[in-house]
Amino acid sequence: MPHEFLSDFLSRLRDAGELVRVAAPVDTGLEIAAITDRVSKSPGGGPALLFEKPRNSSIPVVTNLLGSRRRLCLALGIDSLDQLPEKMSRLLQPESGGWLEALKLVPSMNGLTRFAPRVIKTAVCQQVVKLGRDVNLWDLPIPRCWPDEVNPVITAAQVITRDHATGMHHVGRFPLQVINQQQLAPHWHRNHAGYHDWETAVREQRQFPIAVALGGDPVHAIMTAASFVSPADTLLFGGFLRGTGLDLVKGRTIELEVPAASEIVLEGYIDYAETTADASPIAGGSGYYQPPEALPVINITAVTHRANPLCPAIIPAGPPSEDSWIALAIERLSLAIIRSIIPEIVDIHQPFSGASRNLLFVSIRKENPLQARQVLHALWGSRLLGLTKMIVIVDADVNVQHEDAVWFAVGSHVNPGRDLIVDDGPIPMDDH
Repeated sequence: MPHEFLSDFLSRLRDAGELVRVAAPVDTGLEIAAITDRVSKSPGGGPALLFEKPRNSSIPVVTNLLGSRRRLCLALGIDSLDQLPEKMSRLLQPESGGWLEALKLVPSMNGLTRFAPRVIKTAVCQQVVKLGRDVNLWDLPIPRCWPDEVNPVITAAQVITRDHATGMHHVGRFPLQVINQQQLAPHWHRNHAGYHDWETAVREQRQFPIAVALGGDPVHAIMTAASFVSPADTLLFGGFLRGTGLDLVKGRTIELEVPAASEIVLEGYIDYAETTADASPIAGGSGYYQPPEALPVINITAVTHRANPLCPAIIPAGPPSEDSWIALAIERLSLAIIRSIIPEIVDIHQPFSGASRNLLFVSIRKENPLQARQVLHALWGSRLLGLTKMIVIVDADVNVQHEDAVWFAVGSHVNPGRDLIVDDGPIPMDDH
């Protein structure tokens, strides 16, 4: 059963003993982040946290929501993350060219109709509407996570843009830094679909609408992080994860649809004629600051929310963190995709020690000499894992989910002069 609202999932976590309510007043400036970081590094990821009384705001803050294997399974409605590759495999139909191709077809194909989003007329995310001068981002309990961050940063939002040529919505997740009470700076990169949509708007000299949605079904966090799916199909993929399509509602001041079950929605636009602003460093998921950069400015035209909203936040930190666990779910989902491309692969794992992005373990069924080299180049040439810094390939009998087993195999069998390959290639844009 999907969780229609964030409060539904919190009730389930409470019943499962996976939620701790913090009744004492807590400061959004560093204090929420420090407490969450300490808890998230507990064995197994610690519990989810509900800060009921953030100082200077009446809106509670939720952190570490998906910061454990068990909570990921509860959110996805499964018993084990190992069920995710099986779930993806059922959609990999050879006659359609696979899931990536199936998503490009009309939703009625391959049984995908029930996953397609639908637009409704009214929604709880618009129970309260603030426009014009009533918009004040400082009213929201947005955490400031690290000492060198000048302003708070929204970290758990679904950022919605649209391809002007096709009308297709793109949904992604990247940090949004508060500049003042009515402006945000999007810390996006060239690999984000929203960035390309904005570049197109600048070339065509037109205003660029953008929406920022917080809350809703917790599966949204996995949906927006699943970069291996075509960005044009994010909403459809979210419906697949939930088992039913997402409800959307039209924005109040922009021509975009937003998830109807959101807790808070920020609507705005980027003026194509405005120059970029120098944004200060922000916390990064690898445990280091992201450097200052010139970014466009989002002018917020409306803030809508539920009558009694919650504000989710994902605290960026070195692993283990909530982002580390979300990456684990993405890894399990991508296994079925990568197997369809490279059939000899048995398993993959991106360990926390590589910040779930820089290091990849791969086990293969070796049939030919130097087959590992062939697999290596196929992986580096793929959209899924092509930005990985270091790839370690071992035989099928090595359990890549156990780091010690991998490094024992490396120490026992590797001849550096023969088995070590060093090459140049692209790296992630957020690599510090």
